[in-house]
Amino acid sequence: MKIGVLALQGAVVEHARTVEAVGAEAILVKRVEQLAELDGLILPGGESTAMRRLIDRYDFLESLRAFGAAGKPIFGTCAGMILLAKRINNQQTSHLGLMDVTVERNAFGRQVDSFETELEIKGVAQDFPAVFIRAPYIIEAGPGVEVLSEDTGRIVAARDGHYLATAFHPELTADTRLMGYFVEMVKEAAVKA
Repeated sequence: MKIGVLALQGAVVEHARTVEAVGAEAILVKRVEQLAELDGLILPGGESTAMRRLIDRYDFLESLRAFGAAGKPIFGTCAGMILLAKRINNQQTSHLGLMDVTVERNAFGRQVDSFETELEIKGVAQDFPAVFIRAPYIIEAGPGVEVLSEDTGRIVAARDGHYLATAFHPELTADTRLMGYFVEMVKEAAVKA
């Protein structure tokens, strides 16, 4: 399995390391042409506005949308969740607009409000260590979206078909169970293709 990590900005190396830890091959994606060789893609945490500027500058937008439309799995963490969302609260437009959710940016506060907690994630773990840094959360999920985890009533992990999103940073811990879950999604999608 070849899993790409969009390498324009954000926690790229940490995601690649986690992908390799679960036995898949990590590809750092810096050019649009690289998308063709991938089985799945990760949109890492970082700064969503900066990432969008770089996506536009390097002409990735339509190719990323086409990648998702082709049924290839995409996993967005933190800023990646914002990029995936169809709707962003108090914002006229979305970015990729692929996942049927509405997100609230920086919903847990500023950098100083960052925190760690343990979460129960459906189908993954009872005790997943979650790191929240200027995190968004999902305020509304469409009817086909499966809520995987909540923190104090706020949706922080969800799956919409072949799209997976978390408000937290699984790559900043040594726990690989969530990445293993994504790799299984990628394997299932490859069988269907």
